[in-house]
Amino acid sequence: MKLWYLLITFAISVNATESTIIYKYYDTQGVLHLTTKPPKNKDKLLYARSYLLPSYEPIFVQPSFKKFNNKYSELIVKVANQAKLSPALLHAIVQVESAYNPKAKSPKGAVGLMQLMPATAKRYGVKNRTDPKESLEGGTRYLRDLLTMFNGNISLALAAYNAGENAVKRYNNTIPPYRETRNYVKKINKLYAKFSKF
Repeated sequence: MKLWYLLITFAISVNATESTIIYKYYDTQGVLHLTTKPPKNKDKLLYARSYLLPSYEPIFVQPSFKKFNNKYSELIVKVANQAKLSPALLHAIVQVESAYNPKAKSPKGAVGLMQLMPATAKRYGVKNRTDPKESLEGGTRYLRDLLTMFNGNISLALAAYNAGENAVKRYNNTIPPYRETRNYVKKINKLYAKFSKF
């Protein structure tokens, strides 16, 4: 079982409603512990690390696609479910990226519902960037990898989706000081919160 999946499951099991710090450590017997309480006698532990889990709607809760008056809604829910992402988050990204236009093209050359650049499309096996299914699947796999890369931080993953992961790393894992990127993250987070209420 992947560690991030385990941490998310644990956070949900303790009914976390705000950003939660999960402490992971191995005791002297080599037993793994996941807890919301910081470990004592840290000098006696074999390994210890903490993870900050941002609060967001559990990835397993799916808003009904019928709530979104859009012909791609059912496909978005299906793809989001496959990637264990919130459909509300994916809807927010598609809205901001392309306004649900599969033939949308940016001045920089990004194409499709998820506005994939040629290199990103090639990296994730997307042959036709204007195909809604291919675009959604490729973009979602990319987003999932970014979430893993940035320890589940949605805002950093979104910033990386917009400006590239190297830009986020260059600024010490913070949102780069680019107006476009910061506005992008704000817009999606706002829509994500709105769509999560459906």
